[in-house]
Amino acid sequence: MNINWFPGHMHKAQKEIRQLVPEVDLVIEVLDARLPYSSQNPLLQKIRGTKPCIKLLNKSDLADQELNQIWIDELQKDKTVKAYAVNTSDTGLIKQVPEWCQQWFPERAVNKKPIQVMIMGIPNVGKSTLINIMAERSIAKTGNEAAVTKRQQRIKLPGNVILHDTPGVLWPRFDNQNSAFRLAVTGAIKDHVVEAEDKAFFAAEYLIAAYPQLLKDRYELAEIPQEPYDLLVAIGQRRGALQTGGRVDLTRISNLFLNELRLGQIGRITLETPIMMHHELLEVAEQQRIRAEKKVARLANRKGKKR
Repeated sequence: MNINWFPGHMHKAQKEIRQLVPEVDLVIEVLDARLPYSSQNPLLQKIRGTKPCIKLLNKSDLADQELNQIWIDELQKDKTVKAYAVNTSDTGLIKQVPEWCQQWFPERAVNKKPIQVMIMGIPNVGKSTLINIMAERSIAKTGNEAAVTKRQQRIKLPGNVILHDTPGVLWPRFDNQNSAFRLAVTGAIKDHVVEAEDKAFFAAEYLIAAYPQLLKDRYELAEIPQEPYDLLVAIGQRRGALQTGGRVDLTRISNLFLNELRLGQIGRITLETPIMMHHELLEVAEQQRIRAEKKVARLANRKGKKR
């Protein structure tokens, strides 16, 4: 199945962000450390140009520790970017964010001009909780579901930093369907959009290849089945998620599996690597090239028939 996401307020939020970027000095993008590429807004690079950007890899305590650093190094290949692994349990680290903003503009310590900062991130990435910690008071509405923040807010932070909050935004079209499924697996796309079984199968296939030992330990399995369906059935049997007649309730075990993954109960998991993303982007580019060629051929065919 293909995933596309078209809520009206997302288009409005994208427009607001485009209008706000020229007015700010720096952009903070909150990413999900478990999917640092897929949780980026692909339009941001175009919109901000060479404007400095701080990328906060939030939920880093749920992500693979080694891959956290690999992703930080990858993101910082762009000299206009500084990346940091953070999580909402380490409030002391998050309170340093205004200082990280000041490091880009040392002259502001002298001229006292406020640093205008825009913060953005996909739904359910924890942006509002980070803001409340930075501001040291409850300002931004929080909630464990997609799209809680609905409008822009202007918040004064320590260190003469003015933070402009924006609604959580997902882009309206996913060229890379793997990225779309990763977002669905982590809850960035509302659960009703994609069937639980489809998300669980996608996640299970990846975990079988990347984290078999974590699966063995969590679900007390002697061997890891190599097919997603067989893995979920094995987990369902272990957990007693059975229907009448002894068959595994696939929807129930899919939801349980996804919930445990999201909470970090399976272990520290990152769902993508820079090398994976490089290969996937090449595949997407090739698919786009083929589609473009087919479109040109169709148009040429129509013109030929008209003659």
